[in-house]
Amino acid sequence: MRKVRNAKLRAAGFRLYLITDRRVVKSGDLISACEAALSAAAPGTVALQLREKDLPARELYELALRLREICTRADAPLIVNDRVDVAIAANADGVHLPFDSIGVSMARKLLGRSRLIGVSSHSPPDVSGAAREGADFAVFGPVFDPLSKPATGPAWGVTGLKAACRAGAIPVFALGGMTADRTREVFASFEDTARPAGVASIGAIFAADSPALATAEMLRALDASSTRAQ
Repeated sequence: MRKVRNAKLRAAGFRLYLITDRRVVKSGDLISACEAALSAAAPGTVALQLREKDLPARELYELALRLREICTRADAPLIVNDRVDVAIAANADGVHLPFDSIGVSMARKLLGRSRLIGVSSHSPPDVSGAAREGADFAVFGPVFDPLSKPATGPAWGVTGLKAACRAGAIPVFALGGMTADRTREVFASFEDTARPAGVASIGAIFAADSPALATAEMLRALDASSTRAQ
């Protein structure tokens, strides 16, 4: 059985956090879209969250096993949304907890210390709470109105993202309407050290004509922001 890469994973060192939605993939083939996206990334720069919430447990597990193989070849962490049982069974690298899920402390008891735990956050206090509870990273949003689904609440904008990044000492990934162009603009506005760790994306990658090209473009935007910050 593949061992979880403890030290590397707990650092959450990836820059782009891909979140699956098979309904927006233009080809209709989620596996191929994931494989294409990961093929455009250097090892360790991208993580993949399996988030097909409507699938029955067996189908979700079987999909996780297929993505486990792809992520292993690409050296990309595989994160399973909410389902700790599926994450353990498929030997995923961690779980992502929605705001109303079981909580970080319980997930940590089930997963142990070697796997990542990410948390969805919808306000700066959510980020600080996730940090106190021991989450490894937070996804904050929506920063802008989402590209792939209707907005569930008002967008926070850059001001809200800045507040979230200052709220807790964990990596924060910006979610919601984050195109490559917006990533360049948003990240250029950060002048202090409390910067987003990267971008979380659904529609900008998986709804693109070419997930590989979209991934490469997003990573170039993130690389450019890192260069300006130095």
